[in-house]
Amino acid sequence: MIAVDIVLALLATWLAFTLRLDTPHWPDDAQWLLYILAPSLAVPIFVKFGLYRAIFRYTGLATLATTAKATAVYGALYLTMLLMLQTQVTEGLPRTVGVLQPLIFGLLVGASRALARLWLTGTNRSLSRRLLIYGAGSAGVQTAAGIASTRQFTLLGFIDDDPLKIGRSINDLRVHGPQEVSELVGRLGVTDILLALPSATRETRNQIIGKLYALPVHIRTLPGLEDLASGRVTLNDFRELDIEDLLGRQPVQPDRALLARNSTGKVVLVTGAAGSIGSELCRQVLRERPRQLLLLDHSEFGLYSVHEELEAFAAKQSLDVEIVPLLGSVRHYARISEICGTWRPDTVYHAAAYKHVPMVEHNPAEGVANNVLGTINTARAALEYGVSCFVLISTDKAVRPTNVMGASKRVAEMILQALAGCAQPDFTGLGEGAGPCANKTRFVMVRFGNVLGSSGSAVPLFRRQIELGGPVTVTHPDVIRYFMTISEATQLVVQAAAMGEGGEVFVLDMGEPVRIMELARRMITLSGFTLRNDDHPAGDIEIVISGLRPGEKLYEELLIGENPLPTAHPRIMQAREEFMEWRTLSLRLAALTSAIGRNDVRAIRALLGELVSGAQLGTRVFDHVFQERQQRDLLTAADPP
Repeated sequence: MIAVDIVLALLATWLAFTLRLDTPHWPDDAQWLLYILAPSLAVPIFVKFGLYRAIFRYTGLATLATTAKATAVYGALYLTMLLMLQTQVTEGLPRTVGVLQPLIFGLLVGASRALARLWLTGTNRSLSRRLLIYGAGSAGVQTAAGIASTRQFTLLGFIDDDPLKIGRSINDLRVHGPQEVSELVGRLGVTDILLALPSATRETRNQIIGKLYALPVHIRTLPGLEDLASGRVTLNDFRELDIEDLLGRQPVQPDRALLARNSTGKVVLVTGAAGSIGSELCRQVLRERPRQLLLLDHSEFGLYSVHEELEAFAAKQSLDVEIVPLLGSVRHYARISEICGTWRPDTVYHAAAYKHVPMVEHNPAEGVANNVLGTINTARAALEYGVSCFVLISTDKAVRPTNVMGASKRVAEMILQALAGCAQPDFTGLGEGAGPCANKTRFVMVRFGNVLGSSGSAVPLFRRQIELGGPVTVTHPDVIRYFMTISEATQLVVQAAAMGEGGEVFVLDMGEPVRIMELARRMITLSGFTLRNDDHPAGDIEIVISGLRPGEKLYEELLIGENPLPTAHPRIMQAREEFMEWRTLSLRLAALTSAIGRNDVRAIRALLGELVSGAQLGTRVFDHVFQERQQRDLLTAADPP
C-alpha cells in the first residue's frame, strides 16, 4: 500500500499540473521538487495516522474518516511547502497546484481503499447462500453491514411491514413488504431468511414464522435486545430459531411475588444442580437474591461449569449471594446430612434424578436407587434439620407408568405425600442410624412434561441429525408429548413451592400436546431443507421411524385422578392423588431397598408394580447385567465345559 500511495501521489501531482496548465505535463527544473515532495510528505503522515495498520477487507466509515483527516493534514503541509518554495523559485510552481494536488490525491487514496476492499471481499453475487433480512430497523441494518464484509452470503434485500420503509432502499438494497416474500424466494433464489427483530413480541415472531413456514428457506434469528447490549451484530450472533419459536405458543408468564417468596434472603439447596433442570433452577433462584445458594451434584465438571456461570452472572448483576459448589451424591445420606446440618437450608429443590427412560430401563437398580433412595435420603435430612420447604421435581411419566423411570418417580412422589401426612415419620430400615424425625417441613411435588432443550430431549437430537444431513429419527408416527421450555418448568417449580402447604402434587396447564412427527417436519422445513418421502423422493432429509424404545409409550399424561383443583396461579393445577400412609409405605420401601442391594431386578420391577397404581411395567427385563448373565447361562447350558 505504501508503494501504491507513492504512485498515487506522483499521479495526483501530474494531474494537478495538467489541469492547471490545460495540457499534458512534463516536469522541468523546480517542478521536480513538487513531485518529490508529494510522496515524501504523504507516507510519513499516513504512517503517523495508522493507515497502513488497517485491514482493508474491513474498511469502514471510521477508516475513511481517518484517511480524510490524514489527507487534510497532508494538503495543508503540501500547500505551505509550495508557498515556501515559491519564495526561492518565481516561475513554474503555480499555487493552484497546491490546492488541486491534495484534492486529487485524497480522491485517489479513498478510491484505492474501496477497490482493495471490493477485490478482497469479492462481489458476493456468486455465493450459493442468498439472504433476505426480515426487519429493516437498526439491528437489520447493522447485520447488513456485517454481512458486507464477509463471503458467506449474498444479501438481496430487506423485508419490513412498515409502510414508510417499503419501496425505499438501504445501501442500494430494496425494502420489500411481507406479501412479496413468496415471490422473492422464487424469483431471486433466496436460501436464507434472517429474523432481525430483537424487540418483537413472541406472538409477532410466531405469526411471521407461520407465514414463512411453507417456504423452502432456512430461517434463523438474532438474539434478543438484552443479548445485543454491545450495540453490534455479527454473523456469530446468527442462531437457529428459539425453542419457543418451534413450540409455537406463548410461554407461561411467572408471578414475581411467588418466585421470590422461598428464595429472597434465604439459604437454598439445589440437588442435581448441574443438570438441565437443576442448573436453570439455580439461575432462577439466583435472580431472586438468596442469602446463600448451595449447588449439589456428583458430576465434577458439570458442577464446575454451572458454578463458574453463576458466579459470573452474580458479579455482572452485582448480586451479593454466596454460591457454594458441593460435590456429592444423594445416594449417600451422610453427605446430605452433613450439608444440611452445616448450612441449615430454608428451601430444598430436589432435582437430582436419572431421567432418561431407556437408560434407566437398562440399569434399573441404579435408576431406582438414585430416584427413590436418593429422595428418601434428602427428605430425611430435610426433616432432621428443619428445612421449611422441600420441592420434588417430578415428571408426567410418573402417571400410570410403563417404565422403571416413571415408576421410580411416582414412588418418590408417594414418599413425600406420605411424609407430609406423618407427624413423626420413622426411617428405621431405610438407612444407617435411621429413626423417627419430627416433621416441620412442607413437602411439595411439581410434575411437568418434556422439557425442550434439555439433555436427551428431541429438539437438540433433531438439530444434530439435520446438521449431519439426516435422517431424523422418530420412534413412532403417532407419538405425542406435552412440552414446555426449561425456563417455564423451573419458574413453575419455584412458584409451586411458594403456594404449597404440604403434600400437594402440582401440574402445569401446558395447553395442547405436540405431535413429535410434526415437530420433526417443522424443524426440517425451518432449517431450509425439504422433506424426503414417497411423494417427494428428491427431498433433502427423510424421517425414519425407529420404533418405540423399552418402556416408552405413545401418550403421556399429567394427572392420575380426575377433576384437578385450581390454584391461585391460572396455569397451575393441583392433582388429586392417592397414596399410602408412611407406616405401610416404609415397609415396602425397606423391601425395595433390600432388592436394590441384591441387584434383584425382577424383585425391583415387581415391587414397583405393586407400589404404583396403574403401573404396566411388563415382565421383560432389559437390565444389561441380567441379559448378559442370562445369555452366558444359555451358552453354558448348550455347550457345557
